[in-house]
Amino acid sequence: MNAPSSPHRRGLLTLGSVAVILAVWQAVAAARIWPPVLVPEPAAVWEKLITTSTEGYAGHTLGEHLLASLRRILLGCLYGIGGGIALGLLIGMVPTVRALLGPPVTFVRTLPPLAYLSLLVIWFGIDEEPKVWLLLIAALPPVAVSTADAVRGVHEDYLNAARSLGVPRWQLPWRVVLPSALPEILTGIRVAVGVAYTSVVAAETVNGIPGIGGMIRDAQRYNQTDVVILGILIIGLSGLLIDFLLQTLDRRLVPWRGRD
Repeated sequence: MNAPSSPHRRGLLTLGSVAVILAVWQAVAAARIWPPVLVPEPAAVWEKLITTSTEGYAGHTLGEHLLASLRRILLGCLYGIGGGIALGLLIGMVPTVRALLGPPVTFVRTLPPLAYLSLLVIWFGIDEEPKVWLLLIAALPPVAVSTADAVRGVHEDYLNAARSLGVPRWQLPWRVVLPSALPEILTGIRVAVGVAYTSVVAAETVNGIPGIGGMIRDAQRYNQTDVVILGILIIGLSGLLIDFLLQTLDRRLVPWRGRD
């Protein structure tokens, strides 16, 4: 009986938590524990939202900054996810490839983006290429690892059944292994998109205008804390929307997940 009202309750709880955070933020800012240049009021950030959306910041509107960052994330994630799935299939199905490429993938997965950003700038310059490459490298390892683990977990009975039905050996990865591993692969994709999204500020530290990360970096130089907070909020809210879309895709593609 309580099931229909549970989404309503969750919505109220979410709104309540947001209201509490805003109230605490307003109280701290109004108390002037720190100067406004360090902790601006919510109204100041709202005013910057209106200003940057209409008049722009650093020659571009807020929408243009966001679209530029989303384009980089989309390209980096598409390349990273495609390469990660292909590499994960090879690592999971071919022991020799697993021995050769497993450790390098794990090594790259442990590196923070700033560790190789400077190298990418040396190789590709300061235009779009190093940004997309950084996001690609950030997104690829989680997908490759989750795909490889999922492939190794595919039950041998599925493969034997497919062979007995006449499925050619070269079609097994696409017709049996990949569909069976899809739930874990989608989880890896969600992780990869999250990693790429958190790396966008690092990617845009070099010639990142237009871009949300570049806007944050530029505002930080001039102590424009309200713009910095606005950029952080935009990244977080758009990230929540993207994750919601990925969860919706997950439910559509693997509706059996979580069911007995």
